[in-house]
Amino acid sequence: MKHLIEKANNLMEALPYIRRFAGKTFVIKYGGHAMSDERLKESFALDVIMLKSLGINAVIVHGGGPQINETLKRYGIVSEFVRGMRVTDSETMSVVEMVLVGQVNKEVVGYLNQHGGKAVGLCGKDGSLLLSRKLLQEVTAENGTVEQIDIGYVGDVVKVNTDLIKTLEQGGYLPVIAPVGVGLEGESYNINADVVAGRVAAALNAEKLILLTDTPGVLDKDKKLIQKISVAQMHVLIEDESITGGMIPKVVCCAEALNDGVKKAHIIDGRMEHSVLLEIFTDVGIGTEITK
Repeated sequence: MKHLIEKANNLMEALPYIRRFAGKTFVIKYGGHAMSDERLKESFALDVIMLKSLGINAVIVHGGGPQINETLKRYGIVSEFVRGMRVTDSETMSVVEMVLVGQVNKEVVGYLNQHGGKAVGLCGKDGSLLLSRKLLQEVTAENGTVEQIDIGYVGDVVKVNTDLIKTLEQGGYLPVIAPVGVGLEGESYNINADVVAGRVAAALNAEKLILLTDTPGVLDKDKKLIQKISVAQMHVLIEDESITGGMIPKVVCCAEALNDGVKKAHIIDGRMEHSVLLEIFTDVGIGTEITK
């Protein structure tokens, strides 16, 4: 009986959040270990379906770096990177699009539908969903000058067609977006999935942007989890090198989304079962909440 009462108390803890978020939109970036572990894949699918059943509109943007690396290796294509960005020539772009749109996207959609969802796969070319332009990478030369380097078909999102997403949401569908953009001439662009998630969240004026990662969240210099942080505090932590490496582009993406109208951003541990529900529907949460 005590166990049943605890379950009831957990439901009561979630009730204010369910009321607050009904009818709102959450954009979730799905990637990392959560995409490769069968137990975590099922957990994520059930979390997203639960959100939809509670009247919350979930939009998923997925990554696929490991799958791209594996396929490029199979084709004998060697990737080069400039400041963490993959140099993407036409041959590499063909593989990236094939993997993200034709393989990973369909796997995510299939898994959600298998567990009772109504998911629909999209990429930037569908209805001009992600209108994009070439992104020039900035590098610092030996003399200290900053140069812009053309690294191929790597892009940035300049416009999101929200009508397409809203139409699917109204029909009860879960949009699942592959981070491949389209240019004015119909060319494809390889875009960082975190960036796509941030741009989509801003365009939809989302209540939350949630990034699943392979870390507990944003950590301080002592490697302890920072549960809540403002954008101003985040910049201080970048400057004193508390936030470093791959976490920097993630928190910057969150800051940009918040500045563009997203209410809150969360960086959470995708390696934990039901991490999305635990972050949203509990008083403490399990990751880092970033606010403007």
